[in-house]
Amino acid sequence: MSAAVFLAEGTEEMEFAIAYDVLVRGGINVTSVYVPASSAPPSPESGVVRASRGVRIAPDTTLEEIVRKDLLDSFDAYVVPGGVGGAATISGNEIVLDALRRAHGSGKVVGAICAGSLAVLQAGIGRGEALTSHPSVADQLRGDYDYREDAVVVAEKLVTSRGPGTSFAFALAIVELLKGADVRAQVAAPMMLLHL
Repeated sequence: MSAAVFLAEGTEEMEFAIAYDVLVRGGINVTSVYVPASSAPPSPESGVVRASRGVRIAPDTTLEEIVRKDLLDSFDAYVVPGGVGGAATISGNEIVLDALRRAHGSGKVVGAICAGSLAVLQAGIGRGEALTSHPSVADQLRGDYDYREDAVVVAEKLVTSRGPGTSFAFALAIVELLKGADVRAQVAAPMMLLHL
């Protein structure tokens, strides 16, 4: 099993790092994919992305590289973290949105947390299904989705969540969809996440 976790300038670092780490602990091959803003070069300056709180993260690869190698559709899951700036860049990238549409249409897992749920809206996937997000973007989603205020909402293979504090539950839900409830429990226990 494999997952792409998208990353852009302004991505929320906890949502990114926790999703990445928990998926790895679940035995999933994870690749972080840098998505540039429309006016930015295809690779981040100095090889690192500045996240929403200033944490610097080195992506595994770039969107341009994944597309060039024809690997964009090769993942079993696609994850869009939040962070206002990062989510705006990712949800405004038509290559990413097309990948999310194809993934959702073929029954793959699509996960979005916080403002990352705007990518689900922009891709036009899961309309009418249950969904959640950070409260700051809820009004943009309410008209097209059965909006919920639950920590994590799973609508078949579409997983959405609220923000940094729900990141572990979000990532564990993706692990469960990809690897099953037993693996989810095995991942949660040593992290002392027994309540999740």
